Amino acid sequence: MVLVPGNHDYRLIAPWLEWRLRDGPAPLGLQERAGPQASTGTRAIARELRPASLDVVYPGLWLDDGVYATHGHYLDRHVTIPSFERLGSGVLGRLLGAAPERVTSPDDYEVVLAPMYGLLDAMAARVHDGRAAAPGNASAQAWRRLSGDGTRPWRARVLAGAFPLGIGALNRVGIGPLKADLSGHELRRASLRAMGQVVTALRIPARHVIFGHTHRSGPLPGDDVGEWRAPGGAALLNTGCWVYESMYLDRDWGNPYWPGGAAVLEDGDLQFTRLLEGVDPGELKPPAAPVPA
Repeated sequence: MVLVPGNHDYRLIAPWLEWRLRDGPAPLGLQERAGPQASTGTRAIARELRPASLDVVYPGLWLDDGVYATHGHYLDRHVTIPSFERLGSGVLGRLLGAAPERVTSPDDYEVVLAPMYGLLDAMAARVHDGRAAAPGNASAQAWRRLSGDGTRPWRARVLAGAFPLGIGALNRVGIGPLKADLSGHELRRASLRAMGQVVTALRIPARHVIFGHTHRSGPLPGDDVGEWRAPGGAALLNTGCWVYESMYLDRDWGNPYWPGGAAVLEDGDLQFTRLLEGVDPGELKPPAAPVPA
């Protein structure tokens, strides 16, 4: 098994990245082998996987000639959707003088994203008692309010009305470019544009680039294949998510966010498949939160 960490499991690779910094300014390449000793967490995973072996690779992995796989979290620097991660990276980039258009290496991404992911991890580890919402949950709640179906309470309608003005203000102070469009179509397009910018910035010499991160799998039948190509021509494939995403699926967005997507590479041929196709939603939905007494 080869583990390629991303943002939510950044703790698995962070100690190894810090060790690299202490050991000298060795540049981070497209594929660096950290090995199973990368962190306490990866050592524990390696023990649980025995007799299978574990390797840890970051920030991506060459699966075959011209086929590159990465989690996809570097697109947080470019996406125009105002997510928690995008806003955080925009503010940090502004403070550090690290504009996303000047990114040319994995280290340029890490200088902004590493401290933000470390902060989010520390916050998430401390909100389990319910006294505050985890950053991801807070971001999801805000998205639900802003992209509602017309039945929103008046506070949500006021928030939605002010939202474009806030986005305009953020663009004026250099946090953008951001857009106020939170539709499903724009979520897909914005993420693909951003991933294409990552491929271009890092000059990834690939025919196919596999990623996840945005939870929207594809390309699927009916998708515009042209949207799923990076500017240099690399074909993009998103494996989606392995969690039942109530935020999307309960809104009847359906198929693109169905869990269990996978990329199958065989004899140089790359295909997208669903390993949980046909499973009843009731078997995948998370249990309902208990009602406070």
